[in-house]
Amino acid sequence: MNKAFVKESSEDNDDDLDVAQPDIPAGTKNYITPAGYRRMRDELLHLIDVERPEVVKLVSWAASNGDRSENGDYIYGKRRLREIDRRIRFLTKRLDLAEIVDSSKQENVDQVFFGATVEYATQDGDEHTVTIVGIDEVDLDIGHVSWISPIARALLKAKVGDTVTLYTPAGPQPIDILDVKYPPPDNGG
Repeated sequence: MNKAFVKESSEDNDDDLDVAQPDIPAGTKNYITPAGYRRMRDELLHLIDVERPEVVKLVSWAASNGDRSENGDYIYGKRRLREIDRRIRFLTKRLDLAEIVDSSKQENVDQVFFGATVEYATQDGDEHTVTIVGIDEVDLDIGHVSWISPIARALLKAKVGDTVTLYTPAGPQPIDILDVKYPPPDNGG
């Protein structure tokens, strides 16, 4: 089949996969914890120093085998290289915009701010624990919620013992702040 009739993903659409990543709200900074910053930086360095060179080597080897149009190693390698480059661009942009907030230095330890781990109870008596982190650090499986999420917005600036209102699709729900903790000082680099 003539290549003119085959639709292949173009490198011009490299940013299409970034759509799944949350946008930084206009007029705000990209707040991030020191641990989150280190994880993103380590991922970036791993992509640059390890993964990308390995894929470049594979693509170079596959290209030397001749016919590239039916060479799976070459086609997959080029696609993987675009994915790696896209992720490198994304991480570089996010790290450049990052403002590291070290919540271990928080002085008002009974009040909820960025980086706090908050234990709260809902009206039906269920207790939950969340840690308020940057938008690039969200992991609901371990209770890390973005500082722009509805639960975090309801909790921010509240103190232990306060009752705040969480607005949900089912309507407003009062939640009681049971405990607020901050991480110990981190001496890691």
